[in-house]
Amino acid sequence: MEENKAIIGALLFILLIIGANFVMYAIARGATKSNQKGFLETISKSLNTSVKKEDPMEELHQKMEELKKKE
Repeated sequence: MEENKAIIGALLFILLIIGANFVMYAIARGATKSNQKGFLETISKSLNTSVKKEDPMEELHQKMEELKKKE
């Protein structure tokens, strides 16, 4: 009797894992197929923590000004 409960528990656990994988697959596929803002795009934008967009050359200009002042 105890052995049957263990087998049923193991089968439920396996079905739970398979179901979770299927749901994650469906979410990822839906995010990549949609024309609207997808799940991955939203995550990538939220991970970008820079609030203001800096000019990439601005740092170089500041260094050049510092070097000119030192001369």
